[in-house]
Amino acid sequence: MIYFIDGTKEGFLTAFLLAFPDPDSAIASSEHQLALGQQCAFVTADEERAKRAERRFLQLDGRCMRELDTLLRSGEKNKEQIAFRYLRLIAQKQRPVRDMLADADVLAASECMARVGHEAERLKGFVRFLESASGALYAPISPDNDICDLLGIHFRARLPGYPFVIHDVSRKKASVWDGEHLFLAPLERAEVLLSADEEAWQSLWREYYRSVNIPSRLRLKQMRGYLPVRYRKFMPEFK
Repeated sequence: MIYFIDGTKEGFLTAFLLAFPDPDSAIASSEHQLALGQQCAFVTADEERAKRAERRFLQLDGRCMRELDTLLRSGEKNKEQIAFRYLRLIAQKQRPVRDMLADADVLAASECMARVGHEAERLKGFVRFLESASGALYAPISPDNDICDLLGIHFRARLPGYPFVIHDVSRKKASVWDGEHLFLAPLERAEVLLSADEEAWQSLWREYYRSVNIPSRLRLKQMRGYLPVRYRKFMPEFK
């Protein structure tokens, strides 16, 4: 049986309670393709049951719900199943299992969480804000993982006096800081009127890139390792 969920933590925990007794069950998002003959059920999140499951998990491992949040942010197609197999092992062992890296399920979860954290850390340095005519800042991103709100928390601390919008264009949502409140909002597309100084700022980025680049010592493979090509489309120094 495959249990389809809505992508929320509450939906996942509700499905976990249904799937746990069956060793052959799976949890997946609605985009998962069924194999021929597979049975499925769509699970509606039950907040009360999810809270009970969360309380029980926290008794077994005080960190596992933060890890679940990280796993559900992943861009992996089978992230729900990775999280299910990891949490099922915690429930079976009745204790934390994160140090059991010889276990394939623990290793898969650990590597998945590491990729999410690594990208969030990387993008702190790769986000490029555009200054709008109103003075607010706008930054389009398209990360592999769902980390828009994590970047919002970081830049709220770094730029508390500047309202900004960090727009995840692939997931059509944005982290918005209005100077007082930080919140997530749906955002299909954005049309930004740039300030008169924005082109000058972008020229500075391009000049900085030219000044530190040494054409005779190009290491393109190494450059792609430090700065993946997929991030460059929103960076003015590469335009």
